[in-house]
Amino acid sequence: MKTTIQWLVCLFFTASLAPTAALAQAPAAAPAVPATGALTGTVLDSLGRQPVAYATVVLLPPTGDKPLTGVAADDQGHFALTKLAAGSFRLRASYVGYGTRTRPVVVGTGPTAVGTLLLPTAAQALGEAVVIGTKPVVEVKPDRLVYNADQDVSNAGGTAQDVLRKAPLLAVDGDGNVKMRGSANFKVLVNNKPSPTLARNLAEALKSIPAEQIKSVEIITTPSAKYDGEGTAGIINIVLKKGVDQGLNGRVGLASGNRNTNFNSALNFKKGKIGFTSSANAGAWYNPGQSSRERIGYAAAVPDTLRQSSSNHNLGGWYYGTVGLDYDPAEHHSISLAGSVNGYGGNSTQDLVNQYINVNPANNQLFTRATKSVFSGLNVEGTGTYTRTFATARKEWSVLGQYALNSGTFGYDFDQYANSYTALEQSLASYRERSRGRTPGHEVTLQTDFTQPFGDKRTLELGLKAIFRRTGSQATVDTLRTMYGPSLTPDGRRVTDFTYAQNVQAAYAIYSFSAGKKLTGSLGTRIERTEVLARFGAGSAEVSLPSYLSLLPNGSARYAFSDATSLRFAYSRRITRPYIDYLNPFVDRSDAKNISFGNSLLSPEFTDSYELAYSTTVKTTTLNAALSVRHTGNAIEQIRYLTTNPNPPVPLPASVTPDPSVAAQTFANVAANTFYQFNVYLSAKPLPKWDLSAGPDVQYVVRSSPALGIERRGFAAGINVNTSYKLNKGFTVQGFAFASTPMPDIQGTGPANLYYQLGVKKTLLGEKADLTLNFGSPFNAYWAYRNTTTTPLFTEHSEYRAYQRSFRLNFSYRFGQAGAGKQRKSIQNDDTKSGSSKQGG
Repeated sequence: MKTTIQWLVCLFFTASLAPTAALAQAPAAAPAVPATGALTGTVLDSLGRQPVAYATVVLLPPTGDKPLTGVAADDQGHFALTKLAAGSFRLRASYVGYGTRTRPVVVGTGPTAVGTLLLPTAAQALGEAVVIGTKPVVEVKPDRLVYNADQDVSNAGGTAQDVLRKAPLLAVDGDGNVKMRGSANFKVLVNNKPSPTLARNLAEALKSIPAEQIKSVEIITTPSAKYDGEGTAGIINIVLKKGVDQGLNGRVGLASGNRNTNFNSALNFKKGKIGFTSSANAGAWYNPGQSSRERIGYAAAVPDTLRQSSSNHNLGGWYYGTVGLDYDPAEHHSISLAGSVNGYGGNSTQDLVNQYINVNPANNQLFTRATKSVFSGLNVEGTGTYTRTFATARKEWSVLGQYALNSGTFGYDFDQYANSYTALEQSLASYRERSRGRTPGHEVTLQTDFTQPFGDKRTLELGLKAIFRRTGSQATVDTLRTMYGPSLTPDGRRVTDFTYAQNVQAAYAIYSFSAGKKLTGSLGTRIERTEVLARFGAGSAEVSLPSYLSLLPNGSARYAFSDATSLRFAYSRRITRPYIDYLNPFVDRSDAKNISFGNSLLSPEFTDSYELAYSTTVKTTTLNAALSVRHTGNAIEQIRYLTTNPNPPVPLPASVTPDPSVAAQTFANVAANTFYQFNVYLSAKPLPKWDLSAGPDVQYVVRSSPALGIERRGFAAGINVNTSYKLNKGFTVQGFAFASTPMPDIQGTGPANLYYQLGVKKTLLGEKADLTLNFGSPFNAYWAYRNTTTTPLFTEHSEYRAYQRSFRLNFSYRFGQAGAGKQRKSIQNDDTKSGSSKQGG
């Protein structure tokens, strides 16, 4: 096996370097022409000072607008024009959704650094004149959609969960679960690097990042080979506010409402070659709800019925802090150190009424179970980066390392009262149970990347990466049947002791090129080897599960009809590996009639994605329309079945006794899914003070599972609308709405969704402070998320009422100088599939 891997890696790099070698060995047709002048620089957004990827840079004569030569900037906004004649010229930069920037330049006999070209957004640009303005809420770029959260008034005082609700192509349900283009198979990065907390428990972790700290959210639907192979629906990159060009700046904010309260702050400093960044944040949240379920079973000749209803109260708190140090010891050298700590904890209380009706009256059951579930998470991580640039524009080498400690706890206590519709005094409980568990874990990541340009139009990117990941689950259960005594007793049959180690080694290469002035493209390949070790039970030996090698090719081509209009085709193959909450064998019995557990024998799934996107800009209006197809074989699906099923798709754990009134929930590789999707997104400025962004999304979904004997087909659609208007005297009003229809699932239908928000902001104290009032779903007390499940042995209808009506008042104050520090390399561990439920559940 080792020889095979070595041979494939050698073949991979040989194929990747072949274009370069061929170019290097090709005989010259004529004597070499001595190099003359060159211009190098970077194109940045004038507001956020962020790179404008793929901006067009052309050299013009002193008079007239016919370009003499031109080039497209790379994904960091860097450009280089070479082999230029000496003399005086004009340099012009432009890009879709931005105005143009033109400046005079003098070309000498050697390289000349022109510095930065700051492009005004379309909302700022009026011909060649630049006026003070703001970014649009949504920007359309060739390979991603960017939601500028800091331009959305209604985000003030909220969390990352509130921000993701409003980003294009994303949806968040009443439990905080996120979907991208109708799929939960995506990865979330923070500043282009992994967050173990997000990987472990996304729904809870998003509540611990304050919205005030988020600059933008990038939705990347077809990631290149430089990203880890995970994220079959794409990647969500949360970009945090950071840094200052020179001097000191910071902010403090306080928000409070009926659903959350938080404090956020930041302090940044830069002097000379040293930059320092920091933030400290804390908060609390409260989310009530109601749930109901009706299940009709067909296992016997006469159907049986289960009815459940409950009220839920969910509350918790969090803290989140970051610190960073950047140092540039010499020209072309930079060092960056960053650390963060993120902790959260909470509990959920529920009084669940259960009524089971069977044809045999002796089997009928009525009881109320009063349950309190608890959970917590802690993530501490440190990252170090060394970056080496060169005199040659776009040439760069970087080395990165990261250590992350991520752990969590979970558990529940319940008291069960037989023959009662309500919870009684604890002393009257007929059965009690207590469970506590933890999920320890850590990761070590090493990565190196190298970029080598070949002239103006060709670039080769190479990289190596290794991830060493260890996690697991240890849990105990104590039970008490009051007839046997007053004390809880450990149940030895229900002890969980599971250890899981996953090591991933990867290499990639990307060759980017221009074929003429209008056509650009890239071809890339990523190869990943995954090794898995597991231990099942205390004292047992560690078992080496089969390792596997994954070849993940991708490519893209972009044709620019003009500076304002382009067509892009992209293909990528992605992998999804199961993470701890999919693998954890702990059996959660907090709901007596609906138990859940993980499947430690899951295999990875692979997805092939194809996308054709058209983008155009007319004055201040940008339109993006995309057709895409995603096919996933061996898909990991959440499935449910009765514990008495004679042929269960996943064997029951040994501690589970079959019962016709109990359904099991787990995960399995049982389906092939295909999504045919069409989405349109519009960003416009109908009036100078009015911004509008909106877009519908339509999908046709095909889910097929021979193992379950199921094939489901159907349409689903959604729409996202965001608008703001600037009034006089520093007032801004903002509105947002998202709605979607039910989505076909492998065993039924998912819920429809509706969420909307209204906000008003007043700028104070010379534009250094803001006072913002927001209302969430003010015209309806709750939204009912309804699911249906259909299997050969039962059908079920469930409803969860999320009380989303909310209000929030936020005050924030900014001090010091505005600006953002230079962008640094970052690690991107986006290679595992994780769920948003609490551990053990």
